[in-house]
Amino acid sequence: MPQLSLHTPLGEITISEEDGTIVALDWGRGSDQEATPLLKEARDQLHDYFDGKRVTFQLPLAPYGSPFQQRVWAALTRIPAGETRSYLDISTELSSSPRAVGQANGRNPIPILIPCHRVVAANGALGGYSGGDGPPTKRYLLDLEARALNRPDPARGTLL
Repeated sequence: MPQLSLHTPLGEITISEEDGTIVALDWGRGSDQEATPLLKEARDQLHDYFDGKRVTFQLPLAPYGSPFQQRVWAALTRIPAGETRSYLDISTELSSSPRAVGQANGRNPIPILIPCHRVVAANGALGGYSGGDGPPTKRYLLDLEARALNRPDPARGTLL
């Protein structure tokens, strides 16, 4: 499986491709470096994201997961950049439980590109994050998007 690693403000991340789609984004450096055209495009879009030049991605994604996980991950992609939704909001949309949504969210194989960092607790608390350094990484991504959009931070209510 072709992989390409890149340096980001959050450390190294590795994106993986299979059959012309992005299937994973992992924290750390991958072992099979191969700069395919799709992985180069993903790298460029991620660099633009971390530079505050973009908040959305135009990449073919194909995460592995159950049908329910696929539904949750599709819902995550509909959360606009610079905004958050609660686990309860998503569970209501999908007629599911917040716990099931949280479990699917935590198993997202393509974080950042599928924006699981935009999901917070019903009371507005940041909650956990399975990538990078956990909640500080989630906070960084939310702050990054708020600055890029010159909006109030959705989880803090202040302009950054």
